Amino acid sequence: MGLFGNQFSDVVEWDEFREDMIFWKWHNDEIKKGSRLIIRPGQDAIFINNGKIEGIFEDDGDYDIESEIVPFLSTLKGFRFGFNSGMRVEVLFVNTKEFTVRWGTQNPINIPAPQLPGGMPIRANGTFQFKVNDFTALIDKIAGIRDSYLVDDVKIRITAILDQLLMKWITKEGKDMFNLQANAHEIGKGISDDLNMELMDDGMKITGFQVMSFNYPKEIQDMINKNASHGMVGDVSKYQQISVADAMAKGNSSGSGSAADMAGMMVGMNIAKDMMDTMKESKSGGGQTAGGGSAQGPNFCPNCGQKNEGAKFCPNCGQKLA
Repeated sequence: MGLFGNQFSDVVEWDEFREDMIFWKWHNDEIKKGSRLIIRPGQDAIFINNGKIEGIFEDDGDYDIESEIVPFLSTLKGFRFGFNSGMRVEVLFVNTKEFTVRWGTQNPINIPAPQLPGGMPIRANGTFQFKVNDFTALIDKIAGIRDSYLVDDVKIRITAILDQLLMKWITKEGKDMFNLQANAHEIGKGISDDLNMELMDDGMKITGFQVMSFNYPKEIQDMINKNASHGMVGDVSKYQQISVADAMAKGNSSGSGSAADMAGMMVGMNIAKDMMDTMKESKSGGGQTAGGGSAQGPNFCPNCGQKNEGAKFCPNCGQKLA
């Protein structure tokens, strides 16, 4: 916020200042002896004469025009003569802070997609930041014909070309159309560079551009959520085991017998199934000898119980075995 005043006239102040104002131009018939300049934090004051910048003051404070400002403006003829006849001059107050603006697509953007002949309608939203960085360009292109400039003026200009830039960079950097958020940084960086080129001639710079979210049609979003849940499950058998364990834990913690009983029954069924599978494997592979014949264990003598390895007579008592 800035003001000029003098001891002979009313104080002229920047009473139109708003936080969303990028610059405001102060006009007066003339600056006289005794006038003062006040620069508040976050503002620069630019003295302009006949469309030419004569001085830029960046430090906030309260300045006396005659003793503190005039020495820096010695090129101005009116100042050389010490305000004897007054001096007409414009002062441009510039808001030097970084502005943050929210953006969002007003209509869906149809992004080309092989799976969808008509394209995929996508909405997006996020924020971008910008600030003034070139006073000369700002005055030449905007301040020369306008008395003030608002953040909304910049937003309108950017949103007019944002749809085309989103389509360009989503197509270029969107590796997976169903998970564009994974490439949101690269998409935002490309858009930021293009927007910066758009505003550079006006003395402003894009300092950041973020895509907070991409929004798909409900049917496609439901499909994405379903695929994501399947991907999380992965191994179905493992998922079943985890589910059983969770059910048992919930049953034990809540004291509900039905949940615990159901979980126990499922565990028992799984154990029984595992035992049956093991028995089948044992029968199919364990009853055959290396030569393909039936395996034959040791014989015992029915008379004396002596162990006998395939002999026809018991070596202990002579009993006939086969």
